[in-house]
Amino acid sequence: MSEVAMIGIDLAKRVFQLHGACANGTVVFRKKLTRIQLLAFMSQQSACVVAMEACATAHSWGREFEKLGHTVRLIAPNYVKPFVKRQKNDVADAEAIVEAASRPTMRFVELKSEAQQARAMLFRTRQMFVGQRTQTINALRGHLAEHGVVAPQGAIQVKRLADAVADETIGLPAGVRELAKVYLVQIEDLSAQIAALDRQMKGAAKEAEAARRAQTMPGVGPITALAIETFAPDLNCFRRGRDFAAWLGLVPKQNSTGGKPRLGKTSKMGQRDIRRLLISGAMAVLQAVERFGKPHNGWLISMLERKPRMLVAVALANKMARGLWAMVTKQEDYRNPATMA
Repeated sequence: MSEVAMIGIDLAKRVFQLHGACANGTVVFRKKLTRIQLLAFMSQQSACVVAMEACATAHSWGREFEKLGHTVRLIAPNYVKPFVKRQKNDVADAEAIVEAASRPTMRFVELKSEAQQARAMLFRTRQMFVGQRTQTINALRGHLAEHGVVAPQGAIQVKRLADAVADETIGLPAGVRELAKVYLVQIEDLSAQIAALDRQMKGAAKEAEAARRAQTMPGVGPITALAIETFAPDLNCFRRGRDFAAWLGLVPKQNSTGGKPRLGKTSKMGQRDIRRLLISGAMAVLQAVERFGKPHNGWLISMLERKPRMLVAVALANKMARGLWAMVTKQEDYRNPATMA
């Protein structure tokens, strides 16, 4: 049997399909293994490249395979799909993973550590609680509006709804009043949990040196800094700040041909959490510029006079991403233009 140089694994919950190939691409084996059999089989193989799609449980399996001495390569599923031949099944998927991983120009996903995945869970949990609180507030607003109690949108308006529910002079039915109190208790509990998660995230942001340095830039808070530390790969893997901004999806989408550049809307092809937080931070900077209008913000002021506000925010977020790359790779804090002048 030829020596195996690469093994492609089509991940699943219980049954895994393996495709082994030698250095020239010749098929060595095709196997179907259960979850219990997988690690035992991989421990018997000589050190080789293990390729998988960057999907659920891929990072956990990748860390286990690295402990066995293998080199792990994770590929985005969109990059594997073009290599699937005709029928879509587990055998074809495993073979397509090997074909994609063997391409010299293929882009791979960096393997995440347990600490990174724990911080990612912290972000996702907070995001879920914020969504549940928003849903609960909107449901309460909708129910009370049917009885003549109207309040604007936003979590800050919960106090107005609570005061209306507690006011006995407002003619709310007893059943509506009791159910509204249940909603208010649920909103209060979610707000307390979100506040606790915020404190935990701020504490984690203070421990990381790169996160502390990123917060010296205007518009970047502890949540944004920790998101970059959690979801982004090592920024040194990008050749320049423009590549990092493109990875985040903060560049126009191209549809160019024949040497004629055609740029469209923002691509949104990158990491959505970091991109969303950078745009939110850019909007906060724009509000400060519109309110105070300092001299070194002439570029933003001129852009706001000519372009839509959201377009300027995306452009500023792109600039912030490039600045963050320079700060992290050069290990320098943010240089305030006013101070430098």
